[in-house]
Amino acid sequence: MLNAIHWDSNLIRRYDLAGPRYTSYPTAAQFGSQVGTFDLLHALRESRKALKPLSLYVHVPFCANICYYCACNKVITKDRSRAHAYLQRLEQEIQLIGCHLDPSQRVEQLHLGGGTPTFLNHDELRQLMARLRQHFNLLEDNGGDYSIEIDPREADWSTMGLLRELGFNRVSIGLQDLDPAVQRAVNRLQSLEETRAVIEAARTLQFRSINIDLIYGLPKQTPENFARTVQEVIHLQPDRLSVFNYAHLPERFMPQRRINSQDLPNPAQKLAMLQGTIEQLTAAGYRYIGMDHFALPDDELAIAQEDATLQRNFQGYTTHGHCDLIGLGVSAISQIGDLYCQNSSDLNHYQNTLADGQLATSRGLLCNADDRLRRAVIQQLICRFNLVFTDIEQTFNIDFRGYFAPVWPQLQGMAEDGLIELNSTHIKILPAGRLLVRSVCMVFDAYLDGHNRQRFSRVV
Repeated sequence: MLNAIHWDSNLIRRYDLAGPRYTSYPTAAQFGSQVGTFDLLHALRESRKALKPLSLYVHVPFCANICYYCACNKVITKDRSRAHAYLQRLEQEIQLIGCHLDPSQRVEQLHLGGGTPTFLNHDELRQLMARLRQHFNLLEDNGGDYSIEIDPREADWSTMGLLRELGFNRVSIGLQDLDPAVQRAVNRLQSLEETRAVIEAARTLQFRSINIDLIYGLPKQTPENFARTVQEVIHLQPDRLSVFNYAHLPERFMPQRRINSQDLPNPAQKLAMLQGTIEQLTAAGYRYIGMDHFALPDDELAIAQEDATLQRNFQGYTTHGHCDLIGLGVSAISQIGDLYCQNSSDLNHYQNTLADGQLATSRGLLCNADDRLRRAVIQQLICRFNLVFTDIEQTFNIDFRGYFAPVWPQLQGMAEDGLIELNSTHIKILPAGRLLVRSVCMVFDAYLDGHNRQRFSRVV
């Protein structure tokens, strides 16, 4: 069975290394200042000529309260008026980008992330969506995948009704943990009742899909109390679940310095949480998609994995990887053809640049032939758990075994350990290797070394 997982503690301990999540290859760690606005405009022109379908990501950075575990680009403020100046510049960016695209390029996927998108009031949300519809070809028939991240403490029935009216048909709900002691330790007090109310509203209003985010490895968590959270979440019956491993990197993310490291579960406890969660979700009928993601069998991601059409981009697992991805807002990342580019991560710089009539592109990367080849290899492994060499050889005109001769001994070692099946025709990720697929992908990463590996979270 495609989603089957075999738990092997010895293999996990050996291969649980720090490494990228491969929402792109090369990863954002390789972005540099050699890419700028000119490159973005050239890529947009090529997208327009090819009439590529689009995926839009819009970043809303504001949060009213800080969650100590958070590593997102965010602005913590109680002053709701701060959103006004930001929206002015965001709408300016929407206009500047939109004029370089063809009106017939359909927006198949839209995602509002943050921060907390519902930090915006109803009028601001209406205005933002109106600007997007004015400058992009958003679908009117509910046929697109239009999603928004929801903090149940910032949303009620009227908010959900507005979002549905504006065209959103998917919601992603931050929950993380339901235990009061854990919530106090990370400064996110959120009741089950608040979460349930938002989910009931979404179902009543016929949102197509509901995702819930959980995090294991937070302070005060134990295998026992996290299992209770997972069981409550199963009762809520989300279509998808994201179960993330908390990476404690206080030297990089200042809010995490407020977490008492003595309260963090030890590695054995974290593994027990993950194993228990997998067992609970599997028993409840969820399928393991890969990379912390689970979905019900009738969900589009599960179906796409069965059909070998699942893809991965900066929005995670997706069925829209064929689209050009355009990121809008502070720190947002675009992937247009072979170009990756990212807006400035500094709010003032982002706003000031657009105030001067310029796009806020600050860094990026243009893929070369080797990048494209390795990207295809990593995509197939991480999405399909299977790689047929002839697919790569015919597309890129190479001999697979010869091209990757330097890493072949590593692959043979993984085969001997039972992570993969390796022969002259293919690599297949075995059930014992599914949780460690990032480790297999890292073999093909030409940029990864011991020095830059430490900037990433661990595999499990």
